[in-house]
Formats: sequence, C-alpha cells, structure tokens
Amino acid sequence: MKMTDAFALLDEPRQPWLEVEALKTKFLTRSAATHPDKFTDPTEKETAQTRFAELNTAHETLRDPKRRLQHLLTLERGHKPDEVHDILPGTADLFLQVGQLLRAIDPFLAQREAETSPLLKAQTYPQALDWLEQLTPLQQTLTQTLQHLDTQLQSLNKNWTPETLEPLFHQYSYLQKWREQLNDRAMRLGF
Repeated sequence: MKMTDAFALLDEPRQPWLEVEALKTKFLTRSAATHPDKFTDPTEKETAQTRFAELNTAHETLRDPKRRLQHLLTLERGHKPDEVHDILPGTADLFLQVGQLLRAIDPFLAQREAETSPLLKAQTYPQALDWLEQLTPLQQTLTQTLQHLDTQLQSLNKNWTPETLEPLFHQYSYLQKWREQLNDRAMRLGF
C-alpha cells in the first residue's frame, strides 16, 4: 500500500521545520474548497469526504514536530522509525526527575481520587498545591527544552539527513510524552 505524502497534499517542501501558522492557512484554504457539505451529488460528496479526511490527517501530521519527523523519516526510508529508543544523554536527567516526581505524586492522587467525602477531599488541597509547586518548574523545563529542539529543527531545514533527524524524533517522542504525563497530573491536582 502506497503511503500518502502529507507534504505533497499540502504543497509543503519535505523538510523538518514548517511554519505552523502558514500550514494552517494552507490547510483551511484547501479544506474549504473540498468540504463535503459543499456537494449534493452523493459521488462528489463521498470523494470530497475522502479528500477532506486526507487533508485533515496531513495537517495533523505536519503541525506536530514529532509526527512530522516520523512521517518524513518514513517517506525517506520506506518504513517508520523505531518508537522505542535509548534515552539520549541530554534528556536522561529530565527522565529521572519526571519519573521520581510522578512516582511520588501518583499515590497521593490515587488516595485523593478514591476519597468520597468532599470535606476530606478539600483537606488535601494544600498538599496538592505543594505538588503543583514542584511540578510547575519541571513543566517549564520541558517546554524550554522542546523550544530549543524546535530551534535545532529549524536550523536543519537546508541540510538534513535521516540520520540527523532520527535522534531529534526520539527526543520529541520522550519530551512530549513526559509533558503529557506532567500536564495530566497537574490537571488532576487542580481538582
């Protein structure tokens, strides 16, 4: 089965960095022209629905750096890069910090979420704030690290190879996963 080239669908060059706002504008323009609601003929409507779904998937793929890199590597190599990879030395400290904090927060959350008494639940609020104070700087560090990675990616647009992109793909994979885990805990601590 031939893989759909998201770059070609949205008329974007195959490169690691894309301007997300320009990509969004291009997506909205193209998807407006093929929106299924514009057609009444069942065959045209079905074709438009397929095209609209393809454009939406292409936009979702290209707007996220990790997914964009995975797609680019897949197009270049003919197969997806491995998802599981060793933690790179530059992110090993973050891995330890995130893991330690999550292991400490999770029992508190489990106990708090199991509590049925609103009064007893409310009494956990000060402890939840303490956990949030510890979690917030780590979230900020992850955001800054991802921004630095974005800058690296931008600088590679003119001169990249699959070998230079794969380590960045793995870094995005881990950093985004850790950010999602911390964001999940922050949301749960806030309630």
